[in-house]
Amino acid sequence: MNIPNDYRPLTGQRAIVTGANTGIGAAVAEALAHAGAKVVINYLSGLDQAETLARRIRGRDGDAIVFEADVSREDQVKAMFRTAVEHWGSVDILVNNAGLQQDAALVDMSLEQWNKVIEVNLTGQFLCAREAAREFLRRGRVPELSRSTGKIICMSSVHDVIPWAGHANYAASKGGVGMLMKTLAQELAVHKIRVNGISPGAIKTPINYEARDTQEEVEALLKLIPYRRIGEPEDVARAAVWLASDESDYVTGATLYVDGGMTLYPGFEGGG
Repeated sequence: MNIPNDYRPLTGQRAIVTGANTGIGAAVAEALAHAGAKVVINYLSGLDQAETLARRIRGRDGDAIVFEADVSREDQVKAMFRTAVEHWGSVDILVNNAGLQQDAALVDMSLEQWNKVIEVNLTGQFLCAREAAREFLRRGRVPELSRSTGKIICMSSVHDVIPWAGHANYAASKGGVGMLMKTLAQELAVHKIRVNGISPGAIKTPINYEARDTQEEVEALLKLIPYRRIGEPEDVARAAVWLASDESDYVTGATLYVDGGMTLYPGFEGGG
């Protein structure tokens, strides 16, 4: 991470990052730890990756634990939050990152594929946000840690506003995340709980990028991005640190598009 070593706006705070063993989630967990937070690295599969990340964080004088949980299961979400509270006393930051794709044309999509994606991508965010809010309200605001009582970051996608043929379940789930985030922000602001969203564009992660293994596919993707580069997980991680910090204390109910201008497509084709 290209962040100054002495930049630690999250010192003393405790974070849960769901789906944190790879990709964007791993970058966010590492960035929060670098900014001073203790981090729960949630995973469903990929224990080795989660433990490797935790060791890397600890090796840099950070603090991290790993926890296996399916965010679509209420009992497992409650157990994850209970463990974090038992381990560190409370939770200050939730990054709702866990998500998956099960793609199919509409006429071929099964109800099982539809339900699975909605359960993980949308219901999972609801369950985790609910537990986070309950803990924030139980603990109350701790001014020496943060001006906010708690922070929730909902990871969405540019496909919360850009339709995506062949991905009806995924696009619907991300559109739902956007409205869930705004509703929670409106409801919880009176308690000094901030809720915001990040909508990444094309990012070099297993879910989004590695399948594009030809130069032609990469060039076609770049034509959709006015800034003309593929995003890195660290681009999203830096945004998450800012939204979790007091530097964004007056920001709630907002979606930050980290997409190189993809939502501005087709963009300007001129030279210069």
